[in-house]
Amino acid sequence: MGDELEGLVERARRGDRHAFSKLFQRHVQQVTGLAYRMMGRSPDLEDVVQEVFLQVHRSLGDFRGQAKFSTWLHRVAVNVVLMHRRRARSRPMLTSEEPGRDAPAPREAQPDQALDKERRIAAFHRLLEQLSDKKREVFLLHEIEGLAPADIATMVGCPVLTVRTRLFYARKELGEKMREEPALAALVRELEGSDREEPAATHPDAAEAGER
Repeated sequence: MGDELEGLVERARRGDRHAFSKLFQRHVQQVTGLAYRMMGRSPDLEDVVQEVFLQVHRSLGDFRGQAKFSTWLHRVAVNVVLMHRRRARSRPMLTSEEPGRDAPAPREAQPDQALDKERRIAAFHRLLEQLSDKKREVFLLHEIEGLAPADIATMVGCPVLTVRTRLFYARKELGEKMREEPALAALVRELEGSDREEPAATHPDAAEAGER
């Protein structure tokens, strides 16, 4: 953690509202992007982001700098989004778009190619929703957020091997489901051709770990 950020965090922990405001301004887009990718165009997006920073404010006294502040913030944000989804039973939408400072504008009529892309995204989303929360969580954090298994393990509070196992089975289940979706056949080939590292263990014990 850089000296400036470390100073902001420490002052915010002591109750400095100006320092907390600066932390908010520095990280709100990062949190909004994460929530948007997990929730899609939800009318609750702004409320969830506010809830994240409310939780950060309440829990900042427990932050001891043992992990990067951004990693800790990610973990708080993911937990808040997952709790919101479980309460509301909402259906998030995977999207390649990034939200701006304002809410996304309503979509206008799109060319056929763009509509086909949206259909593929929607189909993939429906399949992703069929995964367990634990598998979907690590898949989103790794494949969408680009986080390393070690960072994900810190965020979700489980061993790295468990993260790798969940990711392995998430990919496996998605691949099987995608084969039944003709529009996603190309994505199956991409997924199978990925050179990302798979979990070292495929023993039945590892499968059990994947459901922890």
